[in-house]
Amino acid sequence: MAPKPAELRAPDETDSLSRLLGAGIARNHFGEHLAIRNWFSTPEYAEPSPVALELLTKATSVRRPGLKLGHSRADAASRQARTALADPEKWLFLDTETTGLAGGTGTYAFLVGLAWWDSGGLEVEQLFLRDFSEEHSLLHELAARLTERPVLVTFNGKSFDWPLLENRFTMTRAIKVPQLAVHLDLLHPARALWKLRLGSVRLVELERHVLDAERLGWHRGDDVASALIPQFYFDYLRGGTASPLAGVVKHNQMDLRGLAALFGKINSLLDERQSLAAEESLDLFGLSKFLQRRGAGERAHSTCMKALDRGLPPEFRPRATRELALMAKRRGDNDGAAALWHELAGDQADGIEASEQLAIHYERRAKDFEQALQFAELALARLQRQRTLSRDPYGRERTRRLEDKLMCRVKRLRHRIDRSNATAQAPLLLKRAAAGGNAR
Repeated sequence: MAPKPAELRAPDETDSLSRLLGAGIARNHFGEHLAIRNWFSTPEYAEPSPVALELLTKATSVRRPGLKLGHSRADAASRQARTALADPEKWLFLDTETTGLAGGTGTYAFLVGLAWWDSGGLEVEQLFLRDFSEEHSLLHELAARLTERPVLVTFNGKSFDWPLLENRFTMTRAIKVPQLAVHLDLLHPARALWKLRLGSVRLVELERHVLDAERLGWHRGDDVASALIPQFYFDYLRGGTASPLAGVVKHNQMDLRGLAALFGKINSLLDERQSLAAEESLDLFGLSKFLQRRGAGERAHSTCMKALDRGLPPEFRPRATRELALMAKRRGDNDGAAALWHELAGDQADGIEASEQLAIHYERRAKDFEQALQFAELALARLQRQRTLSRDPYGRERTRRLEDKLMCRVKRLRHRIDRSNATAQAPLLLKRAAAGGNAR
């Protein structure tokens, strides 16, 4: 049976911090910590799409680090992970506020924010350390939550939050590191989908430009800066004012709500049943690249075409055309790919690759060696000009290797053309020789 949340004791009149934060006092056999519990009607519950989950977990391994499994055990672990992932009641959104960004043994997570779907909205629970001696109590409560809900959803949690917490669990020597069924880190799909348009994919930027936070009913007008949060906590520990910590708690709440809303947005984009009519052209291009990397080639192609039709900015159109050409080549549409490479042959950035691909096409498939030679020589001339202008030693080395490759292609094509011409001329010489013999 899943463990129940700890019962909370109301703070007394002298406990100013608990009253400031709206927290209750949780107690277990390791001691006490503070817990702040709230329910929010937005963002609304988003039913996970099986297609979206498949795409999000395509490259995710459920094997534990350092553990070698046989095929049957690995399959069983994978089935368990898929079962947990398909059940939203097993999901837990997590975000931490820490004493520093460096990680390592001296960094504590003094505030651990948790959230899960409940009654159509979002239940939020935040575990807070009044001092470092309460860490065991907080971690024990966190372990209970993760036992109940082993599908972890974070934003950059694979690189920061979860490794930090794993380290803190290990250092207790008393609380085992909880085993996750699946860890969905939404930073990576967010970066793929929106970096082209936004540049920065910080959660606050995504809220402002992608999630429409005002429509969802929240704003960060009085938000605290993330860089100041560790100092606010240290000031409190040294006997300073605790007032800024109320802003830290709200900041953490907003991050959790933003994380849940972000999943809903990504879920709708990846669900093939959803309309993409309202999406920005650059977002569609980012989506097409994400789909291509996850093996959804047909959807990637149609989405890239939509991006071009929607009106990609001029600086991105050659990149989208290149992606379409590569997709056409992968699925064996050589003529379609050649037509797209022709569009790019005059482009400043992609002209060398386009010319090389056209040389390959005309040599191997069209068997038009004259055309192949023209494009190979064009690619070589552009490459040599690029090498002359480049000041990057590594770039020059890559250019040199490609130049050697193109020179070999040019040499081979000239040889094939000469041999083809010689073969074509041979019957004419024989006829002339025969004609001369008859005259005699």
